[in-house]
Order: sequence, then C-alpha cells, then structure tokens
Amino acid sequence: MENINWELVDWSRAQFALTAIYHWIFVPLTLGLSFMIAIMETIYYKTGDEKWLKIEKFWLKLFGINFAIGVATGIILEFEFGTNWSNYSWFVGDLFGAPLAIEGIMAFFMESTFIAILFFGWNRVSKLAHLISAWLVAIGSNLSALWILVANGWMQNPSGMTFNPDTMRNEMTNFWDVLFNPVAVNKFIHTITSAYTFSALFVIAVSAWLLLRGKDKLYAKYSMVVASVFGFLAILATVITGDGSAKQVARHQPMKLASMEGLYEGRRGAPLIAIGAAIPENDTLPKTHIVGIEIPSLLSILAFNDPHAFVPGIKDLVHGNPKEGIRSYEERIKSGKTAIDALAAYKKAKKSGNEEEAAKHLQVFREHFKDFGYGYYYGMDPHLLIPPVAITFYSFHTMVLLGGWFLIFFVLVYFAVMKNTIERKKWLLRLAVLGLPLGFIAQETGWITAEVGRQPWVIQDLMPSMVAVSHIETSGVMITFFLFFITFTALLIADIKIMVSAVKKGFQQ
Repeated sequence: MENINWELVDWSRAQFALTAIYHWIFVPLTLGLSFMIAIMETIYYKTGDEKWLKIEKFWLKLFGINFAIGVATGIILEFEFGTNWSNYSWFVGDLFGAPLAIEGIMAFFMESTFIAILFFGWNRVSKLAHLISAWLVAIGSNLSALWILVANGWMQNPSGMTFNPDTMRNEMTNFWDVLFNPVAVNKFIHTITSAYTFSALFVIAVSAWLLLRGKDKLYAKYSMVVASVFGFLAILATVITGDGSAKQVARHQPMKLASMEGLYEGRRGAPLIAIGAAIPENDTLPKTHIVGIEIPSLLSILAFNDPHAFVPGIKDLVHGNPKEGIRSYEERIKSGKTAIDALAAYKKAKKSGNEEEAAKHLQVFREHFKDFGYGYYYGMDPHLLIPPVAITFYSFHTMVLLGGWFLIFFVLVYFAVMKNTIERKKWLLRLAVLGLPLGFIAQETGWITAEVGRQPWVIQDLMPSMVAVSHIETSGVMITFFLFFITFTALLIADIKIMVSAVKKGFQQ
C-alpha cells in the first residue's frame, strides 16, 4: 500500500494502549474484590459474627472507590473504536458490536442495579436480599469481562462469521461459535483468574501495611486468610489456563509464540527459555537475538503435548518451510493480494450487471480470503509482519516468573497467618506490600504479551492495524493522547489518595 500514514497508526495505537493500560489498573480489583466481598458477606450471613460485617464494609468502600474510576476509563475505551478505529468498526461492526451490546445491556446494568442495593441497602432490605445482591454484583462485573474478552478472543481467532462482499462487512453466522471460540474461552478464564490474583495481592498488601503499623490486627489477619486462599486458587487456575492459552497461540498465532520465546530457527524438540536476554544485532530479521538458559523440548511439550513436535520459528514463518508444510509470508501476501483484486473485480462486475463474471471473481476471493489481510503488504518488506520480539519476549517471561512467585507467596502468607507468626515476619509483610506493584506489572505484561505479540494484526490474518485506523489528523490524536494521559493520571492520583485515606482510617470506621 502507498501513502500509509505510519505516524497516525502509531499514535492511534499508543492512545488505545494508554487507555487500556489505565483502565486495567482498576478492572482487576473490581473483578476480584467483588467476589471476596461476597464471600465475606456469606460468612457473616452464616455466622452472624459482627467482625465479618466490619471487614466486608471496609473492603466494600475500597471497591466502590475503584469501581467509579474504572467506569470512566472503560467508557472512553469503547468510544475509541469509533473515533480512532472506524475502519475496523465498519469491517466487524455487525459481529463485534454484539458482545459489546450484551455487555452494556445485560452485564453492566445488572452490576449497576445491584451495586446500589449493596451500598445503600443496609437495614433496608433483608440480610438474604443483601447477600444475593453481593453475589449478583460479583457475577455482573465478571459477565462484563466475559463479553469484552469474547470480542477480544474473536479478534485473535476469527470464527462464527462470514464476509459479505456486497456490504464489505463481516457478519455473524453462529453466535455460539463466537461465544465458545476456544481462544476466547481460555482468554476469559486466564484473564479473570489473573485479575483475582491481583485483587488478592491488593487485600494482602493493605492488610500487611496495617499490621506493620500495628492497626486492626485481627481484621487484617482474617482478611489475609480469605485473600491468600482465594489468591492461591486463582493463581493455580491462571497457570493451568495459561498452558491452554499457549496451546491456542501455537495453533492460531505461531508468530506470537515464536516471539514470546525468541525462537528464530524452528526445530523439533524446541526448548523453553527459562531465563534469557534480548541482544541487538544486525540481521535481515528483527535486530534482536535471544540468549538464555534453555529447558530442552519443553516448548514442544507446552505447545503440542509432544516432546518431538516441530515448533516454527520466525524465519520459518517469514521465509517458509516446505518440509514442515509452512507457507512463506511472501506466498501469503500474494494470495492476499489475489483476494483483494478479486473482491475489487467482483464489485466492478456486480455494478455492471455481469453476474457470471461476478460469480467467478467471488469464488477466487473466497478461496484466498484466509490470507486477505496479508494482501495489504503487497510490495512491502514481509518482515513488517513480525511483532516487536524483545518487548514480547520480556513481557511474557516477566509475567511467567511473577506468576510462579505468587504461587509460593500465597502459601507463605496463609501458613504464617494460620500459625500466628505473620506479625513477627516483617520481611514477609514487606514483601506483601511490594506484591501490589508486582501484581500490577504481571497484569500489564500479560496484556502486552497478548496484544503486542499479535502485531501488526487487529484481526488475525484479516486486518492489519494500518488498514483499521480512522482517516483523521495525526495532530488530533496526539493532542487527545496527552489530554487523556493528564486526565487518567489525575484520576489515578485521586483514586490512590482517596484509597490511602480510607485505609489509614482502618476497619474501625
């Protein structure tokens, strides 16, 4: 393609990334805290012990502060599909809009309705009604995440749709294929359980901070018990579903997998890099080389459950590997260009009323549609289809290493509390406070792995970001980028200040 405004593409991507990163600061706390609050209220309902009521009300206040800020950033994120990515919205609006609409109509309204009862229904509704409201808020908030992640999973692995050449839009043909897309299912479970992990780290960090200051010891310890058990189960599920996600990536996004592991040369019995580094070098491929400690055959096992399975590397995917049945990007680009030309010829024949000619071109288009997005790179360097390897590699390994640490950490906290030694273990309490920023890093590096690793695709193999972007002035995107940055930062500072103020007051409020 000629005359691509790469500056506009980069700034549009940067603005969306900025909004998503800030939004995801608040979302994990909403998803996880809502369930822990429901658990705490269930214990109160069953036991009638007033200390659980105080514990729940404390965390509910922090939940409310976080929820309000999260909604503001989420609304802006959805608006950006229309302002910055209008070509994408047109291309998939008939399909992508459905889960977003369900999220707004069913999940968000359900969440918002019952959150009012949860906050203001004390002594106005029965204890059972209030308990049900707590659980419905938790379910509603997680249903919101479900539909968003279903939409994102579809972008990673398009399914349940057909492209209508007359309207130039993708149309849904099977709702259940979209909902139960294996990529979306794994993505949803992996994402929400990682969010639960972060929220558990938050509860433990705040409780540890109070213990270090000798405040509300009993309430803090009870909170830590709930959070450590909840967090351990969450991180365990995150690890298991992470394995499932890796297998889906290997099947549907092999370039992302190769970038995650810095695998340039494909091989059978491919090793997994336990600890490594990205070394810049001059090469026809991305100027990065990965060196590190390798675990033999583990990548083949994780990707295909076979220690002898072939895992394609970056060079195999770019230049092809006929022996392994891998087509080169050059072949796919030519195939995609054939699809684009056939679509244009179909539209022309259709307009002139030549149905026989139109049918012939439509058949060619459908035969090559799976490579449609590659055609936009005709005449370009195929290496542009490689994502940033170093960023993807570091993000993935940072996420994995932190996940392993959290698994150990929750066990340490649980047994320290149960043995009543947590107050004496100042080192563990300090590590608990440090766990909050580490949890945030794990969350964001997970998203960076998922989204940067699939570049340049907005829709895998069908639409690159350079085509999806709106035709607007770059200066406007730059200005709003900095306006959003200032606004979001101010909201984050306000959120932290209000939360810190509430935490300092403790449970006795």
